[in-house]
Amino acid sequence: MKYTKEEILAKCNDMCKNTLMETLSIEFISVTDDTLVAKMPVTPRVHQPDGVLHGGASVALAESIGSAAAFIFLDTEKAMIRGIEIAANHVKSIRDGFVYATAKIVHKGRTTQLWQIRITNEADELISLVKLTTLTLYK
Repeated sequence: MKYTKEEILAKCNDMCKNTLMETLSIEFISVTDDTLVAKMPVTPRVHQPDGVLHGGASVALAESIGSAAAFIFLDTEKAMIRGIEIAANHVKSIRDGFVYATAKIVHKGRTTQLWQIRITNEADELISLVKLTTLTLYK
């Protein structure tokens, strides 16, 4: 990483202003050499009608963190990153609290990248497992 962890998190959180990420109250909270972590509150704003976390909100969280991770871990001075495929398995419901998304790269190719995003609750129980494929478009 060419920036400090604090600079990376500040940059990620700054990118959220006036976007869907701000609407969903997504906050980037941790970065390591190969992972990025964000959290999102589970409130009625992200519920489906029966009062549990909407799968679409989980997918929006996953694509947001996967795209941000691609931005951080790839050379974005020479390229732009676009998500081209996302697949999610929702395995547990949640009504309140926070969910935490951890993005980790599975394959880092020159043009495509494969990310695994684990979404867990505060007890580290798996809520959703998401696969995101990103595409590098060279400028």
